[in-house]
Amino acid sequence: MKELKGICCALCTPFTEDGESVDESVLRAHIDSMLEAGVHIILVCGGTGEFAYLRPEERRRIAEIASKHVDGRAALLVQTSTINTVDGIEYAKHAEGAGADGLLILPPYFEGPDESGVLAHYEKIAAAVGISIMPYNIPVHSGFDITPAIFKRLMQIDNVRYIKDSTGDLIRIQELLAIGAKVFNGADPITFFSLLAGCPGCVWGAVNAMPREAVDLYDFVLAGKLVEARDLWRRMYPANHFFWTHIYNASVKAATNLSGRPVGPCRQPVQPLTESEMAALKAAMKPLGV
Repeated sequence: MKELKGICCALCTPFTEDGESVDESVLRAHIDSMLEAGVHIILVCGGTGEFAYLRPEERRRIAEIASKHVDGRAALLVQTSTINTVDGIEYAKHAEGAGADGLLILPPYFEGPDESGVLAHYEKIAAAVGISIMPYNIPVHSGFDITPAIFKRLMQIDNVRYIKDSTGDLIRIQELLAIGAKVFNGADPITFFSLLAGCPGCVWGAVNAMPREAVDLYDFVLAGKLVEARDLWRRMYPANHFFWTHIYNASVKAATNLSGRPVGPCRQPVQPLTESEMAALKAAMKPLGV
């Protein structure tokens, strides 16, 4: 199984202006933009990719396009979360067959199971594929918290090798690292500090709008150039804080469009930013030269 580390772009799904169709040519161009900036991992159909609004055939098609277009130039993750296990196995097998290097999977959400059911869900999906699985912990949306104690049990499954933690809690991240977990931070405002704590990488929606800066931040920390990393992070932080405190996908897509990487609107019912929000976002992006 391919080792996963570095900056993972939780890729926006580009839509046509009416939001009703995936713009496949723009999808390929946006992947190229991330790869040209040196992004290490591409994630498709994630939260930032608006997977909850994608039709089943669109999720499969995006995975196929991304795998073919990335073509080994970076690692590829596909988010294959579902409410029930049978569908989860189907999506997981499809992603593996398309060429994914790993799967990002939420615990079953919306009146989901208890701990034993969550463990069984991951066990059955893991048994059906031979690639890495990264459980995705974002309890504010999933309704289930993958605590360090629970993840210690999940780590006993051979191909559960990573966790994406989006709690925004540095204490939680350090607790996970302390049990030997390979933690990918998923909370934008603590990215710099999570890398300092020892996270091997980040799954990060902001990368869509600032890929070169994200890679530079990672490289600076890896090289021990912490003053340079701190100074860069100070320029990145205002936008990352904005994303985290506003409607996330609308904010990231607006910033990505502002950065000269057109990805279109969010799919309804997500609304575009208001004029005042756009003005605040532009101010937050200004330190990045946008």
